[in-house]
Amino acid sequence: MHRTTADPVRGALAGVLAGLVASLAMTGFQAGVAEMFPDALGGGGEPATEKAADKVSRAATGEDVPDDVKPAAGEAVHYGFGAALGAAYGIAAEYGDAVRTGGGTLFGAATALIADDIMVPALGLGGPPTETPPATHAYAIASHLVFGLVLEATRRLLRGR
Repeated sequence: MHRTTADPVRGALAGVLAGLVASLAMTGFQAGVAEMFPDALGGGGEPATEKAADKVSRAATGEDVPDDVKPAAGEAVHYGFGAALGAAYGIAAEYGDAVRTGGGTLFGAATALIADDIMVPALGLGGPPTETPPATHAYAIASHLVFGLVLEATRRLLRGR
């Protein structure tokens, strides 16, 4: 029997799980690319996720995240953001096909644009996209396309539609 009634709660729950799986896939993709092309991506500074963790910590405690746990705090930001995006995606996918365009790649591309090119600079977590080397920009877009594809595939598996 094919379900046709939208269920935003189940959509959100499936989206959270799918967002976590997609974040893991994105991390694996990034690690693989960084290993294959260690000098091509530029950067090397503190990741935006670790800078975001510091901002949250300063707001909550008045202090930065201790250096020994900063990578874990950055991962918590990465996975938390992925889960939140997944929840929003899961709810939207309950109500229409447009968000699922391209098997999730449209959502992944939109996430790259909004998160990396708008939010990161606006929050002071990184420079503007005009200062990002082309290879690094392509890597970020590809990473978010992986996120979108895995997000939709996992959501579809969990929701059966």
